[in-house]
Amino acid sequence: MKPVIDATHDAQRQSWVEAANAADCEFPIQNLPFGRFRSAAEDGWRIGVAIGDQVLDLQRTGLIDYTDMARLMQLLPEDRLALRRALSDGLTAGSAQQAAWSEALAPMSEVQLGLPCDIGDYTDFYVGIHHATAVGKLFRPDNPLLPNYRWVPIGYHGRASTVMPSGHAFMRPMGQLMGPGDTVPRLEPTQRLDLELELGIFIGRPNPMGQPIPIERAEQHVFGLTLFNDWSARDIQAWEYQPLGPFLAKNFASTSSPWMITLEALAPFRKAFTRAAGEPQPLPYLDNDDDRAHGAFDVALEVWLQTAAMRDAGHAGDRIASSNFADAAYWTVAQLVTHHTVGGCALSSGDLFGSGTLSGPLPAQAGSLLELSQGGKRPITLSNGEQRTFLLDGDTITLRGHCQRGGYRRIGFGNCSATVLPAPSGE
Repeated sequence: MKPVIDATHDAQRQSWVEAANAADCEFPIQNLPFGRFRSAAEDGWRIGVAIGDQVLDLQRTGLIDYTDMARLMQLLPEDRLALRRALSDGLTAGSAQQAAWSEALAPMSEVQLGLPCDIGDYTDFYVGIHHATAVGKLFRPDNPLLPNYRWVPIGYHGRASTVMPSGHAFMRPMGQLMGPGDTVPRLEPTQRLDLELELGIFIGRPNPMGQPIPIERAEQHVFGLTLFNDWSARDIQAWEYQPLGPFLAKNFASTSSPWMITLEALAPFRKAFTRAAGEPQPLPYLDNDDDRAHGAFDVALEVWLQTAAMRDAGHAGDRIASSNFADAAYWTVAQLVTHHTVGGCALSSGDLFGSGTLSGPLPAQAGSLLELSQGGKRPITLSNGEQRTFLLDGDTITLRGHCQRGGYRRIGFGNCSATVLPAPSGE
């Protein structure tokens, strides 16, 4: 599926929503991401499109007559593109739709933003080769990458029920810990709580059970990307993960940003997918010319940490890491979809894939504290003098992302943020 670049990406196009025209706006008219929102008086979610600092109620525009996001996500690629063009034309400065559509706008600050869609299933992958290598070196210095990594898109089935929208705090999890020299594990709150800088991939169109999705059609089943933080309890993980992989160390909380950036919006920010010299090429079912030509997404990513002391002092926090999806990922989005279904697995609208931690090749590009602190051996020092090896109660992590390329408007992903609360008291 070749990306389409058209008038909706024109950098000169301006909106009658003035906030969307600001140079630093994350949601200019060239973006138009989808999410869900509601007012304080509503129980049900409505489908919204972000434009500037406003949310456009899609049903009230008359372009759709439903509030079910799954139905919208199942649109054929050509119908999805037609909807994008209609939205762009209606929001363009001078549009005949301005008077009617202005009544369908609500300030983001006055509505509640939820998860972008109902999430039925969640699979977390491990596409970040620099992260996999760095973590492997901590535990297996002589053999950091296991033999299957370069051949199989590694993943595990996560817990959809604890995926939260940005802005929701979560409690430090309890679990079994087995420290050095211990002979019996103990149940305690994790002391090695970590973040994971990831992107989420939302499935739009389903496939029937038993019918794999070939790689040349894989992106037709993807609706869009979002920021994603798969919180991890590293000490619980170290004890429980053998032989079946993550369990309580991962199932307590994950955080998603509220907006799905569509593949149509990302079209100008595609790159060739290449592997370093000496790396094996994918098996034929995971390889095709289009995916090689533009299978990578140039998404710049950042991790920000704000401690409780910083918050009390009015300090916005420190950027502790940055990386890029295109530089970090060993597998493409299309390859993940194809591999997930090659055995006959049925995907559903709203299924979520986590990319896995997207660390770059340099130490400052690490997407987890496990890497930044070298397994807790080297604390990082923040601008106010505080130090961290892992997260403390009251810490807030915010992920940010954007795409930028000469000749096109910069588009953003919004924030993906959550704060750590103390572990439950047990009373």
